Amino acid sequence: MISNMPNQGLILAVDGPSGTGKSTTCRALAKQLEAKYVDTGAMYRVATLAVLRAGVDPVDTDAVIAATADLPLEVSDDPDSTQVIFDGEDVSRVIREDEVTRNVSAVSAIPEVRQNLVELQRKLAAQAHRAIVEGRDIGTVVLADAPAKAYMTASAEVRAQRRHDQNLAAGIESDFDTVLADVERRDAADSSRATSPLRPAEDAVLVDTSEMTRKEVLDALIAVVKESAAKEASND
Repeated sequence: MISNMPNQGLILAVDGPSGTGKSTTCRALAKQLEAKYVDTGAMYRVATLAVLRAGVDPVDTDAVIAATADLPLEVSDDPDSTQVIFDGEDVSRVIREDEVTRNVSAVSAIPEVRQNLVELQRKLAAQAHRAIVEGRDIGTVVLADAPAKAYMTASAEVRAQRRHDQNLAAGIESDFDTVLADVERRDAADSSRATSPLRPAEDAVLVDTSEMTRKEVLDALIAVVKESAAKEASND
């Protein structure tokens, strides 16, 4: 069993913008390495859904903080499950719809919202012992001391096409130009926010998935884990 932490532990922090293949690859990797899978992006989407359902303007900071305090949130760490529970309801499909996608950057940019969810994310990673954790600030903030880090990227056009195809496959109405505009807008918002901006950790391995197959991406992440495991072994 590959491990890069004591007692057969494993942590891989994977960051990057949407549409790079993070979720698909990280789920497959977690399954292959017998690890848990923690999707932090889903948590921010649930927070955004809570704001929208409360009728709160996502730019009203105080109201957003109030609406997202103590969220009744459950995210499965089973790589075979996509279930996300909010207040007893499975919202795994709803949180991927356009309205949530358009507003998640504004909600996730609020420091108090991030602080509350970061604490939960760290707790889940610690409880898992072996975990693949993906998001936008895992290697830089949430698990800054993780022994293995990867930053996945791809061109905006490629990522928009992937998201567009995913929407259609899920039965969600989608327009490519609209999706592309949303991708570019969110990239700008996520990379320029004052708190935990989207950027590669200095020690992260960059993986550009634009022209890579799923297997090639998976192999690249496995290589990152194996390299960190070798370093851990040499330190024993």
